[in-house]
Amino acid sequence: MIAIASSGGKKLGVFTLTMINIMAVASLRTLPFSAEYGFSLLFYYLVATITFFIPIALISAELSTAWPSRGGAYIWVREAFGDRWAFLTIWMQWIFNLIWFPTILVFIVETGLSIFFPNWAQHHGLILALVLGLFWGATWLNCFGMQFSAAFSAFSAIVGTLIPLGLIIGLGMTWLWQDQPIATPIGLQYFWPQSGHGQNLAFFSTILFGLLGIEMSAVHADDIATPGKTYPKAILLSTGIILGSLILGSLAIAITVPNHNLNVINGLTQAFATMLDNQHLNWLLPLVGIMIILSGLGNVSAWIIGPTKGILIAAQDGNLPTSWSYTNQHKVPVTILFIQGMIFTGLCSVLILMPSIESGYWVLTAMTAQMGLAYYAILFATGLKLRQKYPHQPRAFQIPGGKIGMRLIAGMGLTCCIIAISLGFLPPERIAVGALWRYEGFLLGGIVLMLLPPVITILYKTTPE
Repeated sequence: MIAIASSGGKKLGVFTLTMINIMAVASLRTLPFSAEYGFSLLFYYLVATITFFIPIALISAELSTAWPSRGGAYIWVREAFGDRWAFLTIWMQWIFNLIWFPTILVFIVETGLSIFFPNWAQHHGLILALVLGLFWGATWLNCFGMQFSAAFSAFSAIVGTLIPLGLIIGLGMTWLWQDQPIATPIGLQYFWPQSGHGQNLAFFSTILFGLLGIEMSAVHADDIATPGKTYPKAILLSTGIILGSLILGSLAIAITVPNHNLNVINGLTQAFATMLDNQHLNWLLPLVGIMIILSGLGNVSAWIIGPTKGILIAAQDGNLPTSWSYTNQHKVPVTILFIQGMIFTGLCSVLILMPSIESGYWVLTAMTAQMGLAYYAILFATGLKLRQKYPHQPRAFQIPGGKIGMRLIAGMGLTCCIIAISLGFLPPERIAVGALWRYEGFLLGGIVLMLLPPVITILYKTTPE
């Protein structure tokens, strides 16, 4: 997930829009999750693309061209279901990004430690201290405005994401070309889900979560030259590139790291270390590690400030205490940033309470995916509602097929989200999360706790819709 700057009024073509989509979606952190499925990850990505990835892109494009006002999802849901549902939706967006922060920071820290200080890679106290230090440091920097974070995230997207993706795909192809031992069977018969995957279906929700972000380009819909033609072409092209890179990157991990040894946090580093060692290029591993860390830090820098803007709008609309709407001289919502930091610090306790760093990492990842998918389920319902409520609203881009087309796209997306949320409550077989009741208690309790503030506001707010 990478924040993309506005186009500044310049008309966007297919190439520019495709690049925005690639930088917004492509992520290294999710590759080990999909690698768990071996060759059948192709099947899971195909299902995710048809039922979720393309539908959310099309829904977002239509809503953005019909309601291009500042506020995005907040405005769309408010038009469809009213102010209270809009507040709940924007709160969910903020919270699932907030829960995501510990996972990306653990990924960064584990990557750095496993490469540079491997003896400390499982030290809970050190990992927690580094995670907290990085987050509060990035929060402090963002108090001076987001110019730095915007530039840094764009740089890290290219250097820290696209280059390592290309490198691991190239190394994976070389591995196959040299007839090296294959850690996972490859062939058409392995395309379909294997019998042992039943216990790991929870990973499917993380595959979906790894595809979030393509709707970002939809906010530029009014800046697209001939959106009715340009947007579908860009979606088709970027979908092919994104899926190709994520699938090939995941397969590169799967063929080099045996499934029983694969760590969902630093599986990417494991694969790089194995393949670089095979090519006698071990000296490159520290450089690759720096690039991966750079990618994660760029994501953190961009998303610490980005989602707070929606909460700021909700506070200015009277849905939160007036103190939440306070901004400093740089127009940064510092109160929200501080509250965000305190919640983040509390979430990091999961890393200590769970049996291992890996299990704590998974619980937070699962919780992030659950909240994120619930948020997108509301967006699918919003698209359907607005087509019914305002059928004559001008739309520069519209999902083809009339009412049937919209029902099909929104219905697939909504169904996919509901199924994936259900699967997310099943703990993966290979990750030690402790007793089932404890795992599901953490997950469900955490989600309920995070949703309490907007629910209380909705129940007790007296302002009419």
